[in-house]
Amino acid sequence: MYHFSYFKEKDRATIIDFMHKHPFAFVTGSFHDGRQVATQVPLLIEERNGELVLQGHFMRNTDHHKAFIENPNALIVFTGPSAYVSASWYSNPQIGSTWNYMSVHVTGQMTFMSHEQLIQLMKKLTLHFEKGNAASPTIYDNLPDTFLDKMMPAIVGFEVKAQKLENVFKLSQNRDPQSYDNIIMQLEQLGGESMLIAQEMKNRRGELFAEGSEWDPNKFAS
Repeated sequence: MYHFSYFKEKDRATIIDFMHKHPFAFVTGSFHDGRQVATQVPLLIEERNGELVLQGHFMRNTDHHKAFIENPNALIVFTGPSAYVSASWYSNPQIGSTWNYMSVHVTGQMTFMSHEQLIQLMKKLTLHFEKGNAASPTIYDNLPDTFLDKMMPAIVGFEVKAQKLENVFKLSQNRDPQSYDNIIMQLEQLGGESMLIAQEMKNRRGELFAEGSEWDPNKFAS
């Protein structure tokens, strides 16, 4: 992960909001012998007694379940849109091209839930992703017992309390105003994820280039 201060989002609420908007995260870990595991799962994100807590579920007896039983250390990666940025868009194009993206890394110890805790998780999880629609036929409380009796023993719920929260919001903060604006224009023309990155850059422009202040390239010398 990049550790340049100008690529870091400093507002915790913005970081948490990003995680809520991109809850389908990579959950990664390893066995003690070094074999690595990774899977993507939807996560519930809660702040509880000042702690950030992530909850989700795996299929039982899979490699990731077995790995975290053996080694509970987890790295969870939240990612958003990304876009290629050509150096030809810069006022000085004689440098390398790059990639703009946003990513949040959470590290912590994974613990597994009891059956009763898993039920409560599935009630919250299904209602949350059904946008609070209690009439939805697919929320936990509206599923038939015949399905739940088969499905629930096959999954295991987990919880990770964040011990470390890191991020990279790499959005051309180290480029001069002319280059920055041209990057936005070029990304908007590309559409798709590139347009989403362009919008994020637009939202940050006023903070980066305050009116009346002079852009200082020396603060990006590292």
